[in-house]
Amino acid sequence: MPYMAINLGGVTAGVSVILWFAVRWWFAEHRRWTALVPFVLALLYGMLAALAAFGSASALGLAVWLNLWAANVAGYVGLVWGVGGNAPDVTRASQLALTDGGYVTVLLMTVVLIALCKFAKKIPTGKIVAGAFAGIAIALSGSVAGVAAIPLGSGANFIGAGFAQAFG
Repeated sequence: MPYMAINLGGVTAGVSVILWFAVRWWFAEHRRWTALVPFVLALLYGMLAALAAFGSASALGLAVWLNLWAANVAGYVGLVWGVGGNAPDVTRASQLALTDGGYVTVLLMTVVLIALCKFAKKIPTGKIVAGAFAGIAIALSGSVAGVAAIPLGSGANFIGAGFAQAFG
């Protein structure tokens, strides 16, 4: 599996998606916080998926790598060619490892998000896809968003440990 890294442009692309949805929600005619739930859950899933797939040779690893590549390219183009800035590497030095139970949690969340995209007609699929894209783009950064992945990964490990005890 190729090295997974995020540059400043990739993080900028992820944050741009978050800002886009936040502004759209803020100026919606009927602003309800529940309208943000699918996007925020997909965002958290994307962060967890990036942690789970970091360096792994798997279908999820390939999907995360492609997402990171797209975010890096889009952000690089925006920062360097769009506004004349730079896009240095901002990948965290160390990543949180998930336990076997944590991987169970990621797989179950993947099934839920795919099912939501397929069967929940009231939730736009784009909202879920964009949330996951943004989560993957910001998860590996050394910023606040990257640090937020630590309790998220620990929570997935905890839930997965409970799952393993219940069914193991």
